[in-house]
Amino acid sequence: MSTAPATVRLGTQGWNYGAWVGPFYPTGTRPADFLTTYARAFATVEVDSTFYAVPAERVVLGWADRVPPDFRFALKLPQAITHEARLRGADDVLDTFLERARLLGPRLGPILVQLGPDFGPDELPALVRFLPKLPADLQVAIEFRQRGWLTDGVLNLLADHGVAPALSDGRWVPRRWMLSLADRFAARPPAPFAYVRWMGPNRDLVDYSRIQVDRSRELGLWAQALRAMTQAASGVREVYGYINNHWAGHSPSSTRDLQRLLGQRPVEPETLGEQLTLL
Repeated sequence: MSTAPATVRLGTQGWNYGAWVGPFYPTGTRPADFLTTYARAFATVEVDSTFYAVPAERVVLGWADRVPPDFRFALKLPQAITHEARLRGADDVLDTFLERARLLGPRLGPILVQLGPDFGPDELPALVRFLPKLPADLQVAIEFRQRGWLTDGVLNLLADHGVAPALSDGRWVPRRWMLSLADRFAARPPAPFAYVRWMGPNRDLVDYSRIQVDRSRELGLWAQALRAMTQAASGVREVYGYINNHWAGHSPSSTRDLQRLLGQRPVEPETLGEQLTLL
């Protein structure tokens, strides 16, 4: 049982957005410097590119070189495993991916297994055979996009392997279900960490430079849930949370809003500019 409140790491889904230059990254920031600048504001990031392909060694080592030791990368499992092979017969890809992920060393955070919306509970046998292949020393979260997965049996199965069900506020499972799961995890967590994703109801937003949807009410509900999960008595030691641009339009701003709600002190864009001038 944990004896101290959980560490809460909040960040965004991705960092490589040119539209963030000016509103978030200081004007004139080069794409090559996006990650280094990002890491001055947030302690973690969810990497989307690993969903499309296993990254090269030099790419992973380059990520690690550009962030401080206490920064954490959450890597999405390749779609070759989750969507194409549907968790079956992709051991070689899994082994290669995990080998590359470990190159991050202490900067490696959770691995996200994002299942497709067509991956239903009838494919439970594939999940049962897949879970033992996951290394016990790594943090792994699984995102289900059908409500039928969220049963006591499946949650207990994940708990047996120390795998966390990702809590995702999106268009697949109603928010009230996800918030109820968060309450449940505050009392009896299936894993010693929690993984939360804020996706938004659709992908209509294409301007990532500014907030376009007021999500203050939703963030308030989630802040309350996160506070419950982070109490010392809950047993959760770490919480990772990632906001997508489609949540409200500009995920760095949404992330800072959530930090404030949780009593964290966010780094504002103008401070990033000051830090750059000191380097």
